[in-house]
Amino acid sequence: MSKAADSIRKGLEQAVAYAKGDTSPRAYRVHVPAHVDAKAIRTKLGMTQQAFAARFGFSVNTLRHWEQGKRVPEGPTRAYLLVIERAPRVVEKALRSAWRRVLRRTGAVGITPTPKAADSSGRLREVRPDPTPPATR
Repeated sequence: MSKAADSIRKGLEQAVAYAKGDTSPRAYRVHVPAHVDAKAIRTKLGMTQQAFAARFGFSVNTLRHWEQGKRVPEGPTRAYLLVIERAPRVVEKALRSAWRRVLRRTGAVGITPTPKAADSSGRLREVRPDPTPPATR
């Protein structure tokens, strides 16, 4: 057999063994691509830079630098961006759950983060509830 055929056969055998649970997951490495297109991920989700950064915990400036090619996300961040690309709702759920745990630990259970909305210029601003009682509005 050729080297290519041997490599394919070995890979298939390893995949079958992994699927059956016959091997340890520690024996495998995760491949994180050298380049992840943050702008494409954000655009696919239909989000502004401000909304994407706020939702997933990035600095807007850092996100802009990635999108402009001035900087490149490092390994763990590239992996995080891939997870956001493939399962954004799961990431949001995990972040909300973590936020709730922090609130419980600090005793601030009834507090929620102040929602933010974009104004006409696209900048995020805090949205505060109307202090006027509903009966007088």
